[in-house]
Amino acid sequence: MHLVDAVLLLAAGLAAGTVNAIAGGGSLITFPALVAVGMSPVAANVTNSLAVFPGYVGSVAGSRADLGGQRRLVRRLLPAMVAGAAAGCALLLATPARTFELVVPFLVLAAAAVLAFQDRLRRVVGQPHLMSGRRREVSLQALVAAGSVYGGYFGAALGVMLVAALGLLLVETMARISALKNVISAVVGLTTVVAFGVFGPVNWAGVGILAPATVVGGYLGARLARRLPSAVLRMVIVVFGTVIGAILMVRAL
Repeated sequence: MHLVDAVLLLAAGLAAGTVNAIAGGGSLITFPALVAVGMSPVAANVTNSLAVFPGYVGSVAGSRADLGGQRRLVRRLLPAMVAGAAAGCALLLATPARTFELVVPFLVLAAAAVLAFQDRLRRVVGQPHLMSGRRREVSLQALVAAGSVYGGYFGAALGVMLVAALGLLLVETMARISALKNVISAVVGLTTVVAFGVFGPVNWAGVGILAPATVVGGYLGARLARRLPSAVLRMVIVVFGTVIGAILMVRAL
């Protein structure tokens, strides 16, 4: 790999780690960068999945103060995370991607819209604190499982989707929801590391360059997210999610 390619991947990894910690969608930075240095789309997607995982770990470390009191919830959701991510990995390796690529932009844009109009939607679906415990638990499990399938398959803007949906079901600050999102993303990322590391066409040189940069970016991004007011953080995620959805739509069409 040429020096220019290595510098490009290093910068992309740092930016992606920061973006993933704040809003999600960093794969839209690293994936094109991997393609730009000569990888096929499938190899770039698989390599990207492995490379961004350490950044998720950095995000969890940076937001650990906001995970207080959520560990029991994480343990309950863990099976849904792993099973969903494994199913997504299997879909990527075994099926054509074209149909899913056409659906993804609409999923991302819908997630951004849900987050933007979260308060109004809560009046329609019901406030989280008024839901029965069983209804909220089933909804959370289904949400995390579906998000994990998407994360295992492609994952761009997974954070946007998770923050938008979790905000409808949990009575928490945006910082605490973002911290939970980081944990889910890390578990999904670990599952893809195992699956793609064994079965996928990984470019390990690309992983070696991107991964350390995503750790630094993820930690810094998580620290920044903790300092942003909830309204500002929500707006950042909405704007970024809308941009991501538009980019994916242009790419798919």
